[in-house]
Amino acid sequence: MTTPHEELLPQTRRALLHRLAVGQAEGRAPSMVGAVVRGGRIVWAGARSSVDGRTPDENVQYRIGSITKTFTAVLVMRLRDEGLLDLGDPLDKHLPGTGVGEVTISQLLAHTSGLVAESPAPWWERSPGSLRPALSDALGEQPFLHPVGRRFHYSNTGYSVLGSLVEKLRGAPWEQVLRSEVLEPLGLDRTSGLPQAPHASGWAVHPWADALLPEPAEDYGVMAPAGQLWSTAADLARFAVFLAFGDDRVLSAESVREMRVPASPGEVADVVGGSSYGLGLQVQDHDGRLIIGHSGSVPGFLANLSISVEDDVAAVVLTNCTSGPYTSVIGADLVRIVAEAEPRIPEPWRPLSEVDPALLELAGPWYWGTNGFALRVTDGAISLGPLTNGGRHSHFRSNGDGTWTGLESYFAGERLQVVRRSDGSVSHLDLGSFMFTRQPYDETAPVPGGVDPEGWRGIG
Repeated sequence: MTTPHEELLPQTRRALLHRLAVGQAEGRAPSMVGAVVRGGRIVWAGARSSVDGRTPDENVQYRIGSITKTFTAVLVMRLRDEGLLDLGDPLDKHLPGTGVGEVTISQLLAHTSGLVAESPAPWWERSPGSLRPALSDALGEQPFLHPVGRRFHYSNTGYSVLGSLVEKLRGAPWEQVLRSEVLEPLGLDRTSGLPQAPHASGWAVHPWADALLPEPAEDYGVMAPAGQLWSTAADLARFAVFLAFGDDRVLSAESVREMRVPASPGEVADVVGGSSYGLGLQVQDHDGRLIIGHSGSVPGFLANLSISVEDDVAAVVLTNCTSGPYTSVIGADLVRIVAEAEPRIPEPWRPLSEVDPALLELAGPWYWGTNGFALRVTDGAISLGPLTNGGRHSHFRSNGDGTWTGLESYFAGERLQVVRRSDGSVSHLDLGSFMFTRQPYDETAPVPGGVDPEGWRGIG
């Protein structure tokens, strides 16, 4: 069953339903809901079901597990943007007495804190949070497993710490802060800490028989910021739009872009597989397509949120079984189906409404040593990239004082300055001490190391 949306072609909608149906059948899932977002809204939703007496739709709640972590990370980024903390601050500066105060906020966000993955027994996802009344109960007597900052090690306890940090700085419970600062502004009315009808029941599926076992739905207490939330495909679709483009009521586009940047060193297997982690977001390469988002897994439920910012396509997959379907693969496939069947149509090219002569003067070829680069001016912004394939490329943001700051790759955060001669003409560009001149090793510019006075020559 699908919810009709006319924006996608019939064959695309059928391909999406087919992929969801195969995922539900092969994964032996009691039910599965999927949704696809494009242009800021849901353009397809579908579901398959065999239990609970009804086929769910995009407004039925499922538990989303670790997608909760992305919501917690948004709260922390809001604190940073308000100046209440710096991502490089040690935890002790804001939340003393935890016993893990040397770790930084960014290390907690990126899972490089060295903390253990799980709280001490019993298994926190199948036991009530009342067994862990304090943060110290979640961290245990030996909270560190690896040297701080040395490697990526996924840590649920790290996000329980971040939730406690939010509560300390806001003076209110984590879920209350989340509702007022994120859920309500974004209109996520069907996202909550405890289930609200209609919601799916969580099941375990017997690995060798088509039999079901109900899973408990515990309140995780202090571990809630790591995996507590229930949500719907429709709400997560709206959240996906926010993670792609930002919303100034919650976080700016620049801040959500920062969350998407890989922030943790990967294992060899991760490098081969094209997998990394940003600040509360997974970053993965799926067959050449960059997918950001998060997956979730708690007893009785699996979830996935996959976003291709470049394709302007996002997908949500929710199911109510402990294991079986690979929701991250299904989510990436839903994105791929739309992106390949109906490629994004670019906006029409338009000339600049106003031309800044000072910027126009900079446009064209530049050379770093003998490497050719092109500086392009588009809508008041500039980009600098190699004339041939490969090499360093970045867009630059104006600082308002005649200098520019790199936004990507090698030049991210580096300062670009236009250096002029005494007569006002441009001598060269200084980019983090790299000198770009109009000619290779321009003898009229102060090239580091100087230029041989005999100039260019042949071997003979």
